Amino acid sequence: MPTVHNGATARRVAAIDCGTNSIRLLVADVDPVRRTLTDVDRRLEIVRLGQGVDKTGRLAPEALERTLGVLAEYTRVIEASQAEGVRMVATSATRDASNAAEFTRGVVAILGAEPEVLTGEEEARLSFAGATEEFGAMDDPPAPPFLVLDIGGGSTEFVVGGGAGQVSAISMNIGCVRMTERYLASDPPGKEQIAAAIVDIDAALAEAAVKVGIDWARSLVGLAGSVTTVAAVALGLPEYDAMRTHHARIPAAQVHSVTSQLLAQTRAERAAIPSIHPGRVDVIGAGSLILDRVMEKFGFGEVVVSEHDILDGIAWSMVTS
Repeated sequence: MPTVHNGATARRVAAIDCGTNSIRLLVADVDPVRRTLTDVDRRLEIVRLGQGVDKTGRLAPEALERTLGVLAEYTRVIEASQAEGVRMVATSATRDASNAAEFTRGVVAILGAEPEVLTGEEEARLSFAGATEEFGAMDDPPAPPFLVLDIGGGSTEFVVGGGAGQVSAISMNIGCVRMTERYLASDPPGKEQIAAAIVDIDAALAEAAVKVGIDWARSLVGLAGSVTTVAAVALGLPEYDAMRTHHARIPAAQVHSVTSQLLAQTRAERAAIPSIHPGRVDVIGAGSLILDRVMEKFGFGEVVVSEHDILDGIAWSMVTS
């Protein structure tokens, strides 16, 4: 239902992003006049919906059970918040799985609506909107055009744009879960495994550069758990703190140092780092490697980290479309 926020009428909406590695919820009051988005509730659970999809082509029964269980809890939160609208999107795992219909039936039974299975390009455009909408209010905003990089579990989205309506996007299959399962099997991964992953990542980056004009971008904006976790480690946070990572600027040399550290550590050593979510311990090495290769290959001196991403873009889409 409509709510009053800061003296202006805002719409309370709910956005759900179901990815390969996690499922996230945002309930927010969005004011399309003031261009403000205020969190009411923001949640994340690691469910690994894409567990084994790269090898089997199917969503595992235990992964479906985990994901639908969290969705049921999110549905209760949405109902209690009295949100006037809800939009759920599903990404790489449900694009790839042969039994995606089973997932859809479960979502409808719980949420009462079908999930929207996005193309990589649609996902990337929403991520771009969520990441860049608030730059105008910053004292020292990054310079456009932007490359918005959204490193997910199964895929990574690249979006180049300088403003509304000027967006070019592509999705590449080099997510942190996919790269971990495909290449980084040892604990810690060996030099040959890392080298093989780099070959795959660099090939995807070369293709993305041609198709979306990455060389045109002046600023790199990084989204999602791999990037925000690298930022938290680089900042030496005693625990994960989104207020500290949001809009942090991490130099390329520091990203490279953190990547080298994470890839050299065992799982137990990574798990001992307090700013790394337990659900990301297995895959953060691959996620940081993707970020590092992007910065190295395209010469970005820093990454501007954003905690606002596709969830915020989904929420904005419900009041501006």
